[in-house]
Formats: sequence, structure tokens, C-alpha cells
Amino acid sequence: MGREAALTVEQLAAEAGLPTSTIRMYQTKGLLHPPRRRGRTARYDGTHVERLGLVHRLQQRGFSLPAIAELIAARDLGARVGDVLGLDGAGGPDDWVPVRVSALRAAIPPGDLRPSLMLRAVRLDLVRWRRGRPYTRRWVMDAGLRMATLRVPSSEVLAAFERLRSTTTTIAGDFTALFEQHLWPALADQAGHDDQLDRVRSMLLELTETAQAVVAGALRDAIRDAADGFAARHHLLPDHGRAAWVDHAPPVLAERLSDAHRDEVPGEDEIQRYFDSPDGDDQPEPTTVDSPQG
Repeated sequence: MGREAALTVEQLAAEAGLPTSTIRMYQTKGLLHPPRRRGRTARYDGTHVERLGLVHRLQQRGFSLPAIAELIAARDLGARVGDVLGLDGAGGPDDWVPVRVSALRAAIPPGDLRPSLMLRAVRLDLVRWRRGRPYTRRWVMDAGLRMATLRVPSSEVLAAFERLRSTTTTIAGDFTALFEQHLWPALADQAGHDDQLDRVRSMLLELTETAQAVVAGALRDAIRDAADGFAARHHLLPDHGRAAWVDHAPPVLAERLSDAHRDEVPGEDEIQRYFDSPDGDDQPEPTTVDSPQG
């Protein structure tokens, strides 16, 4: 049905398979946007039919009418799904805060502080322009100030973030697919038993926190590996023998640099023996290597 079609409330009800009283109730609860008026006659169109279809689908998924009204109102105001579901949290690093000119001048060299730099940050959604001034998320502000303190050029920071964004988009897609394939079917099967909005919020928040922990841990390992490569390129470690500064290294570093415990690649038989042992408790615990005293 075209969006311009003019329907009476009776015709809309027949199109949606609902009584006219339900149509009017949906309007009262904010689920259905107001019709256009021609004199004293209300006229509905294809957008109202689409909205009723959306309400029906969400009801089938177990969403209550107040929850559906909340979702619709938020989307009509331009909110993103993450905002509606509470994924941004409150009072934390994802909050949007104003960017003060004094902070920009303190962090960015005068020659780099150009409108083009701000526009690039806006296009990357690091900055949003509201009521004549820029806003950014708290974590962006903190990270930007750290990079500025290290004297990394702002243009290179933005370029690095642009490359990073493509990677994080892929990671987010992977975790969203996990939710869709393994968590959403269980929610859909329970449609009608309780309000789904709070359940979806809870599961997505838990998935978000898990994804953050996984990515942060993997990133720490990757940075350690990259640091090893950096040290090798700049000859910070000897090819043979023992560096003099190892005797004064922190205990964890001293242990990693020693030959006492080298990682191994076990065979499948060894792994199976571990699986067959009672909770793996018959395996000897590794001993800690004390830091050499200089």
C-alpha cells in the first residue's frame, strides 16, 4: 500500500485486521502517530499500516505495549537502538560531554587546530555538533588528551581510529551474530511470557561486557607481541646471552625472560589425559620463578 493512500479509521482497521477501538487505543498510548485531518475526517496512510505491523511483530515477540511505546517514542526522536536499550549506560565513559576550546588549545598544537580536523572527527562520529558547539564521548576526550600528552599528531590519531573502526565494526558484527543465532531464538520462544524489552536489554548488556573483556584481553596480548617486535627492531634485547638490565627487571618480566618455563604445544594424547583427570588436579602446579637479586 502506498504511503499516500487515504484511509478512514474503519478502512485502516480492516487492513490491519483490528477493531477500530484498538486503533484508537494505540493512538492514545502513543503507539500510532496521529492521522492527517481533512475537515473533521481523519485520514490514515501506508505509514500507519506499517506501524501497526511493527506493533504486531513486537507483541508476538513478547514486548508489552508500554515497552513498544518506549521504543517507538525513542526512535521517533532519533535515538539509536543502543540508546533505547541502555547500552550506552550513564555516568560513564560513553557519556557525551562538551568539548571546551581551552582543552583543545592545550591538547592540539595551534597549527593543527583547524576546522578540517574537527570535520574529520565529526565524520568519524567521534564528535557531534550540537547547538553550535562540539560534543564528544568521555573516553574519546580522555584518549585524545593522552595522545596529545605523548605528542602524537592529531591527524595520525584520527587515521589510526579510522583503521580501528573497521576492525571494531567486524568484531561487533561477530558478537551480534552470536546474539542473533544463540540468544534471540530463546527469547522468541518465550514470547508472551514476560516483557521482552528488559530481557533483551539485560542479555545485550551482558554480551557487550563479555565482548569488551575479550577484546581488551586479546588487545593486551597483541600489544605485548608487538612490543617484542619493537624491542627486536631496535635491538633492545641481545641476540644471545642475558641483558644486564634483566637482573633488575620486575618479577613477571624476569620470569618471562628466563628459560625456566617455556610454553609448549601439547599432543592430543596429553590433552586427553588432562581431560580424563579429576578436574585436572593431578597436574603439577607451575612454580614461580623468583626475581634474581642484583
